[in-house]
This record gives sequence, structure tokens and C-alpha cells, in this order.
Amino acid sequence: MTTPRKERTGVLISRAAALIVVVTVVGLLPWLSGRDPALSVLRARSAEQEPTEEALRAVREQLGLESGPVALLGEWLGAVVRGDLGRSWVSGGEVLPSVLSGLGVSLALMGAALFLALVLACSLCARTLIRGARGTLDTSGGGGTGAPAAALAALPEFLIATLLMVALSVWLGWFPPYGWQEPRHLVLPALALGIPAGGLLGRLAEDALPAVFAERWVELWRSSGCTPGRIGRAALRRALPAVLPQLGLVAVGLTGGAVAVETVFAVPGIGRTALGAAESQDLPLLQGSVLALVLLGLLAGLIAQTARRWMLGPGLRDASLSLPARRPARAGRLRVAVPVACAVLLVVVIGWGLLLDPLYVDTAARLGAPSGAHPLGTDALGRDVLARVGHGAATTVGIAVLVCLGSYLLAMIVGFLPALASGASETANAVPPVIAGILVAAVLGPGPLGASIAVALVSWPALAAHAAALVQETRAAGHLTAQRAIGSPPRWILLHHLLPAVAGPVARHAVLRLPGIALALASLGFLGLGAQPPAPEWGLTLSESLPYVERAPWAVLTPAAMLLLLAMLAVSLSTLPAPAAGRGPIARVRARALRPERSTAR
Repeated sequence: MTTPRKERTGVLISRAAALIVVVTVVGLLPWLSGRDPALSVLRARSAEQEPTEEALRAVREQLGLESGPVALLGEWLGAVVRGDLGRSWVSGGEVLPSVLSGLGVSLALMGAALFLALVLACSLCARTLIRGARGTLDTSGGGGTGAPAAALAALPEFLIATLLMVALSVWLGWFPPYGWQEPRHLVLPALALGIPAGGLLGRLAEDALPAVFAERWVELWRSSGCTPGRIGRAALRRALPAVLPQLGLVAVGLTGGAVAVETVFAVPGIGRTALGAAESQDLPLLQGSVLALVLLGLLAGLIAQTARRWMLGPGLRDASLSLPARRPARAGRLRVAVPVACAVLLVVVIGWGLLLDPLYVDTAARLGAPSGAHPLGTDALGRDVLARVGHGAATTVGIAVLVCLGSYLLAMIVGFLPALASGASETANAVPPVIAGILVAAVLGPGPLGASIAVALVSWPALAAHAAALVQETRAAGHLTAQRAIGSPPRWILLHHLLPAVAGPVARHAVLRLPGIALALASLGFLGLGAQPPAPEWGLTLSESLPYVERAPWAVLTPAAMLLLLAMLAVSLSTLPAPAAGRGPIARVRARALRPERSTAR
């Protein structure tokens, strides 16, 4: 059994390993990209200069590239420790001032987003908190489905940013759509980042509070005459330590989401700086920006963990704080109808669009409104939006299925090595998909392959951690001890007990992650790191139509609506209760395991 102290040590080691891996990859980017670093520098400085061998040799001598990647990595790390991030390959200026300037803007944006997220989280769980404090909360099945909070948490930041720009800037004119000159420019980007973060925190708090109010001390305090306000404050303090570790993940989400949001609203933050450096192959600026983003996420996670230990106090620091498990609520008709309706709408639109040509250009119908010939209008080139959305499903959803399948297979293999799965999960949590996409695009170049690899790198560890937990639980079961005692071979136990008990739950987990993987691929396509024109990928289609949102909002809202339906499908599936005990596949496997096996008797 792993002690809490060893667990904390493992977490610190895994986070340190994540930092070392990311720093090493960032430091070796000039060679991992497969391009001649000297050629990249020469083209960045003067695109017209002929790349002769003499010119390339001069650049290599100036930058010290002839010493090799390992030596240059050591020099770069030594310079980083001294606070020197080098000079930009494009502008020739020092990288550190640019990184600090962008970091200051991003910190202001993330601070405002975190404040809005906390306000939204309090609003989402206020009803559960008030009812629980007053004693009117049904704690047997939970105080609510958590569907509104889950819906907000599932929406990608770039999609919220697009919808906010269309509604509050273009249609209503309340806020400016671009820039960073006055406080009004902060509102829309902070909302785009804060809404999904607040939804996540609100859902976690709403899930934790009913379990707290079901504890015996609450009834004792209520019978002693304590006011509902005092009970509510104590319950909130009791539930917060279970939620605080997720603040680190929220901060990581803010870090990755800031790249897309800063791009949409033209905010000069560190995320937009990193993306611009990746597009221009300015590797020193990219190295400094990515390093700042990763350190920011790790620092936020460390602060959240420290706050949790402070709230627990010295008496509980070495004890794991767990809340009682909640019994799943029964699935109502509405909760079943929502995923069915979302799936039907997606199938109808995609099937209709597949009958049309996504690459046919009608210049006379550029930015055309919805009509009989073009039911959802046309884009800036005169291509049918419905056709591009239908065919884009093959790129967006089809690649997501392959990534999900690969993640599942890899998770099933790694899941039988619990220590490796835990460390990999911590490493993945430290790198958002967008940051992984920037790094992979710097190595392989933008495209569907790089986007798929980037999303897969941060998708499989969560499944592997789930598989590892199930493997540990199943191996410790009493019926497996009995099987070993009667001489069952390890292969028999693996094939007939361990795999059936692990494969099903992890497969359902992978299916629930499928829409999220598709949304991550769409976000990379939106940023130009995924599919390239003229591919009809949903994120790319949304990005291409965004400059014309004032003249043709339908070209933006159609792919946004498809992504929204995909997010709603993910939410509705995730909020459905698990099969009742005794009816699910795990229960059937365990029931069969308890019966005598004829093959082992022989």
C-alpha cells in the first residue's frame, strides 16, 4: 500500500520529470524540427538572400550551431538559469523582454478569468449549498445532475470566444472585438477563459457537497442549534480540499486556452507570442514562450497543492481526505433524449453535407446567405458551408476515432504498469493540447498528422491511469487470491479475469473522451496547427470564416454549432449514470469469477 508521503514524492518526481522532458524538447527544437537551423535563421533575417554554403557557415559560427545539439542544449540551459533566453532569429532583439511583456498580459487575463471562474462556480453550486445547509437536500442520489456545469466545462475556449465575439461585439456592439488598450478589451477574453473553468470547478463542488452534507456531523450540528450559515461555511471548507487539486488543472487549462483566446481577440499575450513564433520558425522566441507557459502551469499546480495542505492542517496532511461515494441518480427521459437528439442532428447535417461538393467554388455566390441552392450559405470563396461541414466530419471526427482507438490500446498496455501510468498522467496534465500542438508543429510542421500526435500525447495517459487503478483493484480482489491458491496459471487469470474487468470500463471512458478529442483537434485546426487549406476541417473552416463574421455570420455559426452539438453530446453522455450494481459487465465478470472454473479444476 502506497503511503501519502510516498504518493506526494511520486507526484513531485513526475512533475519534475515532466519539466525536464519539456525543457529538453524545447531546447532541442532546432534539431528536432528536421530543418537546418542555419537555413531557418537565414530565411528569417532575409528571405531574398541566397542560401549559399558560405552564408550558412557564417550563421552556424555566429550561433554556435557547429558544436552540436547536446552542447548547445547545455549552453541554452545555462543561459536560461542566468535569465538569458537568447535573441530572436527574426527581429534580432532579446527574447526575455518579449516573453516578460507577453507573460504580464497573460497573467492579467488569466487572473481576471480565474476571478470570473470562481464567481461562476459559486453561482453553480449555490443552490446545492443552500439546500444542504437548510436540510432540504436529498443526499441519497445527489443534489443535482451537474449538467449545466458540465455543459460549460465541455465548451472549448476558442468556440466560446467566437460566440461571444459574434453576439456581444458584432451584433450588440457592447465590447470591442480586438485589441488590448483599455479595460473593456479584457471582458470578452476573460469570459471566454473563465466560463469553462468555472463550469469545471462548479461541477466538482456540486459533486462534493452532497457527500459532505450526508456525513453525521452535519445532523449533529443541526440538532445542536447551529445556524444554516455556519453549517454551510463548515461544509464548504470540508469540500474545498477535495476540489483544490483541480485548480492546478484549471490553471493548465487557462494556460492552453489562452493561446486560442489571445489569437481570436488579438491579445498580445504569451500564448499568441508562442503561436506566432511557431509559425515564423523563430525558435529562440518559441523556446522562451513555451518554457514560460509550462512553468506557469506547474507553478499554479504547486500553489493549489500547497493551499490544500494548508486547509487540511497538520492533523490531516498525512491522511488522504476522501468523501463518501454518491449513489448514481436514475436516468430520466430528458437525460436520455439529449444525447439522442444531438446524435441525430449531427448525423442528418453530416449526411446531407456529404452529398455536396465541398471544393466547388461559385465566385458569384461569395458570402451568400442561406438559400435553396445553399441551405447554410457560402463562405468567402463561394464554397457551400453545408458541404464543408459534412465532409469536415471525416477529418474532425474520423481522426478523433483513430486517436481514441490508439489511446485506448496504448492505455491498456501501459495500465498494467501502475507506476509508469501515474507518472505519465502527471506529465500529460502539465502540458495542454495546444502547447503540445505547438511543439509537434515545430517538429513535424502543421498538418493532421502533427495535430493527431499532439492530442494523442495528452489523451492516453488519463486512460492509462484509469486502467492502472482497475488493475490494482482487481489484483487485490479475494476471488483472484483464491484462483492463485488453487493453481490457476497467470495467463488464465490475465485473460479471464484481469482483461475483462479492465477493458470494458476503460473502453467506455475512451468513448466519453471521443468528443473532447475531436474538439481538441478542432482547436488545433482553428489555430492553423492541424489540417491545412483547402481541407474542410471544422476548426479550420471556423478560422477561415472568422474575418468575415460581420458580413456572413452563418459561415462562422454553422461550424460553431456543429462543435457545440459535439460538446453537448459529450456532456450528456458523461452525466448519464453508470449501470446499476449487479447489471454491469464488471459485476457479471466478478460473478463468473466467484463460480468454480471447470478448466482450472482439470
